Amino acid sequence: MIHPMSVVDPQAKIGANVEVGPFTTIEGDVVIGDNTWVGPNVTIMNGARIGANCKIFPGAVISAIPQDLKFVGEQTTAEVGDHTTIRECVTINRGTSDRMTTKVGSHCLLMAYVHIAHDAFVGNHCIIANSGNIAGHVDIEDWVIIEGVVAVQQFVRIGQHAFVAGGSLVRKNIPPYIKVAREPLSFIGVNAIGLRRRGFEESAVQDIEDLYRKIFVHSPTLGKGVEAASELHDSIYKTEILDFIKASEKGVVKGVNG
Repeated sequence: MIHPMSVVDPQAKIGANVEVGPFTTIEGDVVIGDNTWVGPNVTIMNGARIGANCKIFPGAVISAIPQDLKFVGEQTTAEVGDHTTIRECVTINRGTSDRMTTKVGSHCLLMAYVHIAHDAFVGNHCIIANSGNIAGHVDIEDWVIIEGVVAVQQFVRIGQHAFVAGGSLVRKNIPPYIKVAREPLSFIGVNAIGLRRRGFEESAVQDIEDLYRKIFVHSPTLGKGVEAASELHDSIYKTEILDFIKASEKGVVKGVNG
């Protein structure tokens, strides 16, 4: 149902059973999947590609042009997966010529006042709490939780199943499966509770904890920690974690020993 006091361009592709509240504007180059609810006072601009079964709350602006002076009007998109909730006053800017799109995955929750800048990629099952600010070209992998009032610097990568404490300033990459806090941002442990909740076997959690003890706790430097972790038995977690760290040209967050 489209409220008569909303403005929906007839060229927009609106799926079945979509509800659009009053005073909402939807431009022409927009796709919205089935069963999505769009509340009042929402603005969905050209380039938006929104999945099915989403909920978009008042004040949200999706697919506005990027806040990037290098942008010259290229035809780009902002994509949102299925079953994702976008709360009040969230802004998701569309991409630039770098990646041509901004992506938010499926089953995500973006709480009020979150900003997702141009060319940022957010994976599936992610939660970004109130007033999280994600700069351009950031990569956030699946199952990441970012607490409130966190600022993530451009080009940063956050590995899957990571947990970022509220009020953090994220200037360096965050390897997968860990919790980070403090200033400057530092490793404070493995996200063991989150992993167990998501069905990781105890042996897998133990492997991950053993790796990070070598990397961040028992070694005086990150380089020494990576060398020590390399000597542990092979596993998919060892390969993933060490590859992530080795590929992090920006560096990674601090360990216990700095």
